[in-house]
Amino acid sequence: MAQSAWVGLVRAVNVSGTGKLPMTELAAACRAAGLTEVKTYLASGNVVFRGSSAEVKIVAALEAKLTEILGKPATVLLRTAQAFDDALARNPFADREPSRTLIYFLPHAAEADAVQSAKGQKNEEIDASGREIFVHYPDGVGESRLRIPAAERGTARNLNTVRKLAEMARALDADSSR
Repeated sequence: MAQSAWVGLVRAVNVSGTGKLPMTELAAACRAAGLTEVKTYLASGNVVFRGSSAEVKIVAALEAKLTEILGKPATVLLRTAQAFDDALARNPFADREPSRTLIYFLPHAAEADAVQSAKGQKNEEIDASGREIFVHYPDGVGESRLRIPAAERGTARNLNTVRKLAEMARALDADSSR
């Protein structure tokens, strides 16, 4: 099976003092799970790599390795390079401030009522499509009281981070086509 480029997002690490996970350990866990060309980005559980297994197998292997490291259950959200680009293309808030626009990556497709079930919405803009929920926080995330029940099992990254990870994954895909 050909090696595909993947983007992995580890949920709830290195945020507000929870889930301390050095990126060197994340990279080591990826290599131990049989993944190659591993590159991490920032210190918040972002990684790109090549892997030849199906998504469910990569997720299971990574979650098992990270659970050993963290001493508690780990959650990994995974997308192919193409799926990551597709999420960027579907973002209805691409023209808003990138640091105030988040994409929540979910393990499954967003429920039909994902947007309507949000609580505490003030002036935030919300949309859901596929396995992502898109939110623009005009006043910043820290000022928001927005709670999105459908996003609780996912993990969010701001648009700057998503664009960089997409670029890194595209570079891995380009390297394989040479």
